[in-house]
Amino acid sequence: MPKQKITTFLWFNQEAEEAVDFYTSIFNNSSIISSSRYSKGAPMPEGTLMTAMFVLDGQEFIALNGGPMYQFTPAISLSVACEDQREIDYLWDALCSGGSPGRCGWLKDRFGLSWQIVPKNMGELLSPPDAEKAKRAMQAMMQMNKLDIQVLKNA
Repeated sequence: MPKQKITTFLWFNQEAEEAVDFYTSIFNNSSIISSSRYSKGAPMPEGTLMTAMFVLDGQEFIALNGGPMYQFTPAISLSVACEDQREIDYLWDALCSGGSPGRCGWLKDRFGLSWQIVPKNMGELLSPPDAEKAKRAMQAMMQMNKLDIQVLKNA
């Protein structure tokens, strides 16, 4: 796999290993590439995961157990372009488990990371040539938590 130029780096308090295992279990084409652990005398207990490089559906990420100094905010989210409603439903249910739903396809997972679970044709659904249809689709989306492709198409 060619190395990405830009890789998303995720700072966790102490849940990086659990998060990486969780994320790689729900996305296809995912794996843990490498990991390192804290040694004796480090800021975390010896043997605790320090970093893990992992792949989610072909996209590389790095996770760090860095302590409580920094927290995730919804200002940064991972957007997943889903093929169909079945994929939206699956990822929404999996990622929302233990987390909390948000509006317009956004959710926060149990680790505090924000995700956008959206159809791959989101632009087409919200910006059809008919301005009134576009307005209705946008209004419909603003009322949703998990996105419903059929409702957006029929708006």
